[in-house]
Amino acid sequence: MQDLNDMLYFAEVVDRGGFAAAGRALHVPKSKLSRRVAELEARLGIRLLQRTTRKLSLTTAGELYHRHCVSVREEAEAAEEAVAVVQSEPRGTIRVTCPLTLAQTTVGPLIPLFLQLHPQVRLDMQVSNRVVDLVQEGVDVALRVRPTLDDSGSLIVKNLGATQGLLVASPAQLQLQGRAHLPEDLHRLSTVAMSAGDGRASWTLLGPGGREYDFQHRPVYTADDLSTLKYAVLKGTGMCILPDYMCRRELRLGELEQVLSGWAPLPGVIHAVFPSRRGLVPAVRRFLDFLGEHVTGEGLNCPD
Repeated sequence: MQDLNDMLYFAEVVDRGGFAAAGRALHVPKSKLSRRVAELEARLGIRLLQRTTRKLSLTTAGELYHRHCVSVREEAEAAEEAVAVVQSEPRGTIRVTCPLTLAQTTVGPLIPLFLQLHPQVRLDMQVSNRVVDLVQEGVDVALRVRPTLDDSGSLIVKNLGATQGLLVASPAQLQLQGRAHLPEDLHRLSTVAMSAGDGRASWTLLGPGGREYDFQHRPVYTADDLSTLKYAVLKGTGMCILPDYMCRRELRLGELEQVLSGWAPLPGVIHAVFPSRRGLVPAVRRFLDFLGEHVTGEGLNCPD
């Protein structure tokens, strides 16, 4: 079985620029570190470090292996911190940003419960659709809904579950303008949308067998807030794509209908991003755990 200490030794040697500095930090003899890294390379069957009399440099394989070693080190440190968290009561202020619709429908109803469970915690939440720089603006956690997690950069991501956008309309609108049976039928229906460059908007819908349909349309009404658009949809102004957590109740009561069975936009991912696993204060770590317990994709655990 692989000795995980070798991964720690290798990460420290790389991060500190040599065996001597790593040995001082770890209180391990330089000769032992050199021997262990050499044995690690022999076991892997590939050179990780280029050694010269002046400096060490990483090979291509070494760069890849180093990233994984750092992840293992951070997870080990996080495990120790997690045990310490259990023994300490969360306290202090958590600074959070959250998109407007997610705050109004999902996160907002959960915050009172979190604060009730942790009375020594204060929560400062900015409700905004603006993308913030967490480090520059001193934000602990940003909540987001995106089709992909690939644009999170160096931030740590906690996946909270999936949400599905639904193309919905009021029964009154469908009765007046006709129900859609094929994607091409959508052009008969009025639409409302969050934006429309030069008066036009585009929705990409996925259908049976992975088919894709790019629906180009001219919305009769645009507003950069889904809650505002939802009022218009309910009144029959036009159909719109709304997240499932925002219209589940209305669908159940028959106040809204799905427009085209089997067709929907790409699902979104509800997630939290934060600067680093290392050094998370107990209050922030507990908040992330709380969200993980209560925001669960298919059935968001919040009141209707």
